[in-house]
Order: sequence, then structure tokens, then C-alpha cells
Amino acid sequence: MARLVKHDRNRPYMIKADNGQVFYICACGLSRNKPFCDGSHKRTLDEEEGSVYVYDENGRIKLQNFYP
Repeated sequence: MARLVKHDRNRPYMIKADNGQVFYICACGLSRNKPFCDGSHKRTLDEEEGSVYVYDENGRIKLQNFYP
């Protein structure tokens, strides 16, 4: 089933464990290594505010006239 998911961040969450280890948790929804960040958010850095995009393995498309 296809789903449209709105994400408010295009960078990961940084989590520091008590032992000093640092983890980066995906917040963009594109990581192939969820819940961990794999750097896929870099594909979203030039998105236009208020626009909706669809991503796949080949790239992305911007949806026109989309009002959630």
C-alpha cells in the first residue's frame, strides 16, 4: 500500500548514548537503513518550502497543485 508521509525535517536526529556512542536517526523517511540515517536526506536539501515531492530509487518528482 502506498502512503504519503509528511516529514518536517531534512536532517537526522542525533542521539548520544550514556556510553558516549552517537547514533543518527532518520527523520526524512528516505534512509534504506531505518531507523538509522544513511545520508539520504541530502537529496532533500534543495526542496522548495511548501512543495510536495515523491522520491524513488531513480530520483524525485515535484507534485503540482497538491494541497494536503
